[in-house]
Amino acid sequence: MFTTFRGGQSGGWTVTSITRVKGDTLPKVAALSVVASETIALPLLPSQTSWRLAGVASHLRYTEKAEKEKLAAAQAGLGRSEATHAALIPIRKSAAWWELPQDERRQIIEDKSHHISGTLKYLPAIARQLFHARDLDMAFDFLTWFEFAPEHVSLFDELVAMLRATEEWGYVEREVDVRVVREG
Repeated sequence: MFTTFRGGQSGGWTVTSITRVKGDTLPKVAALSVVASETIALPLLPSQTSWRLAGVASHLRYTEKAEKEKLAAAQAGLGRSEATHAALIPIRKSAAWWELPQDERRQIIEDKSHHISGTLKYLPAIARQLFHARDLDMAFDFLTWFEFAPEHVSLFDELVAMLRATEEWGYVEREVDVRVVREG
């Protein structure tokens, strides 16, 4: 199942900001639509879509069994009625990252950067889903979708600041932070 994020003139989420964190940004748009389907969703009206990013949810590649169990126990689901704020954060990592063997990437993600254990304290306030896009010939390797209630905006800002301060983030060559809201 693919999830397609389309930035354009209409969609279920109103875009409040698009911020270039590292590398090239995305064009400014008014709205974001999120479509889950068996194929990568095409624009309804190409003239009203500025960009389209797609990915697929997959197994947790760097997560050990105990970590997976902790995440499952703490993670909230997407689509909660109170979660009227969201962020789409597409990321592309450098060739140096992909040249590392899997076990070295795992060491950087968890042993050094605490990507999994460090983010547990933000759950269940912030729900998230990672979509893999590297093998889909997209401009980004990963698309992460976060949903949270308005009172957790500062908590989300703390989460992304923590992740951006890690060794792992040193391998990021492109990141854009797209913030959106929907009526509750």
